[in-house]
Amino acid sequence: MQFSSSLLENAVNEFAKLPGIGKKTALRLVLHLLKQDSKEVGNFSEVIAKMRSEIRFCHRCFNVADADICSICSNSIRKQEVICVVESIRDVIAIESTQQFNGTYHILGGVISPLDGIGPDQLTIDALIARVKKEATEEIIFALNPNIQGDTTIYYIQKKLELSSIRITTIARGIAFGGELEYADEMTLARSLQNRLPVENYVTSR
Repeated sequence: MQFSSSLLENAVNEFAKLPGIGKKTALRLVLHLLKQDSKEVGNFSEVIAKMRSEIRFCHRCFNVADADICSICSNSIRKQEVICVVESIRDVIAIESTQQFNGTYHILGGVISPLDGIGPDQLTIDALIARVKKEATEEIIFALNPNIQGDTTIYYIQKKLELSSIRITTIARGIAFGGELEYADEMTLARSLQNRLPVENYVTSR
């Protein structure tokens, strides 16, 4: 692409760094901003900058929050004794969209993947184990992506908790093995939560 303005080119290059945004889409977004009132563009940039500088992560579940504890963990109506373990914040959003889960979450920040250099110490697994021991947890639901890395992570955490009396389940195979949780439609995800299975049955069926 040839640009008559270095300012325009720099803006396009920055937008193109976003996931799923190519140079053509980035140019379209920048040209759209150029058509907007300067006050609106200023507000847009201010909101993004404020989000990045002021957003927090929940001390309990590691979800995004405006305070030390997120709105889900601080909601007394939700079942605090049930924890849904997920890989990322996007998975929380996907499950919440189903409106079928009324417990809490724990975000691992990834899954165990030796080939990618990601081990248990780089995830929030220890925090999860400590949380379970500290709180009156009754059930842990694993809602990890159905692939080898997800299965490995489930097995590792299950072994860490095998001496506890906590019920350990995983979402049903309504989600295809190798699929991504965030791309599942809401109905499939909701049914997977409702028809969750004990982890020992899940592992032996593989």
